Amino acid sequence: MKISIIGTGYVGLVTGVCFAEKGHDVVCVDVDQKKVDLINAGTPPIFERGLEDLLRRNIKKGLRATTDLQKAVQETQISMIAVGTPFDGQRIDLSYIKMVSRQIGEALKGKQGYHLVVVKSTVVPGTTDDVVLPILEEASGKRAGEAFGVGMNPEFLTEGEAVSDFMSPDRIVLGGNDQASIDLQASLYAGFPGVDVLRTNNKTAEMIKYTSNALLATMISFANEMGNFCAAVKNVDIVDVLKGVHLSRYLKVQLPTGETVLPPITSFLGAGCGFGGSCLPKDVKALAAHGTQVGAPMLLLEAVLQVNQQQPARVIALAKKHFPALKDVRVSVLGLSFRPDTNDMRESPAIPILRELLREQATVRAYDPIANHEANALFPNGEITFCGSLREAVEGAEVVILVTRWDEFNTLPQLLAGMALQPLVIDGRRMLEKRAVARYEGIGL
Repeated sequence: MKISIIGTGYVGLVTGVCFAEKGHDVVCVDVDQKKVDLINAGTPPIFERGLEDLLRRNIKKGLRATTDLQKAVQETQISMIAVGTPFDGQRIDLSYIKMVSRQIGEALKGKQGYHLVVVKSTVVPGTTDDVVLPILEEASGKRAGEAFGVGMNPEFLTEGEAVSDFMSPDRIVLGGNDQASIDLQASLYAGFPGVDVLRTNNKTAEMIKYTSNALLATMISFANEMGNFCAAVKNVDIVDVLKGVHLSRYLKVQLPTGETVLPPITSFLGAGCGFGGSCLPKDVKALAAHGTQVGAPMLLLEAVLQVNQQQPARVIALAKKHFPALKDVRVSVLGLSFRPDTNDMRESPAIPILRELLREQATVRAYDPIANHEANALFPNGEITFCGSLREAVEGAEVVILVTRWDEFNTLPQLLAGMALQPLVIDGRRMLEKRAVARYEGIGL
């Protein structure tokens, strides 16, 4: 099928590249000529594991990029909207959604034949039917359900694992304003056999996305609240507590061989320094705000956000147990992206941790395998030394704060063992064995 995808961020570009890999003819649309040029040259403008290989394999074959939205829409059967929906503190910003919807509608004005417009962006329930659809009708002069269909196909991609998540999905949710719009989306996904497919209306599809992210965020904040309680009562380690919880028959799966394994969901039941990224914080805030607007306050989600907001401060508090005054203390922060295998720093817990260290006048160094450049853009005044290697970051440090669960950081105990100065290691992700280093502090310990 011929698809145009509007927006080349994490969702749009991964969607376009992966659909091209599945054999579809895809054109990615963006207003940024530099991004378009990079994509057409086979260089992704974002870091995502496995993305560059797929892009290089498909570019100029079944995949291309352009700034010409009108032509892209007119030459394709399906247009997917994958633009940003930032949260402004009161509601999600639909300005990009509205702008693109109007542009697509204008392109449909002179197009012959049926066209399907699908929203991939995360939007609150009612947006597709009550905002996108009317704009499309007004701009095109045509009626939805006749000349074009309107669908909502939420994405369930985890940054750092987005390519594998797309190519091997756990579910496909197809929302539509009529049966024809759902059926055409089902044809688009025919190359994903054996995957559970849910057909529903647009509002339900929108709500499934928000509910999924709200559940994950709630699990994280629940684990963190239990961890904070364990730290307060002494002689209880949240890691040991959660091991016991994970042994519940509700949280483990028995294989036909008799072996028991933990499902991936249990990874969200672990204490740490908080969740971040472009999805969980924004989506939970947006859903909580929307609940207030429609007269259904989201008290649980408000608490989830409050717990998460306080977690980075727990890390600083652990450092101040040993160094009541952090002025001139040499502190190294390991991990800057909000999770491993991505360079995305949006809402990363590293940001408030770094800001507080600077406010306390600590001497700060930092290291991330791929996000140093993004971090430097956030702290451009030279107040933080960004190191090129893990060894460089920890040499001479008095405190080492582990923020992101990069695999490379599992080598930290061996690296520190050969150093004369043994720093205090604050494990903000509880990824290290607490006896593996000479001086250890961790969330929930």
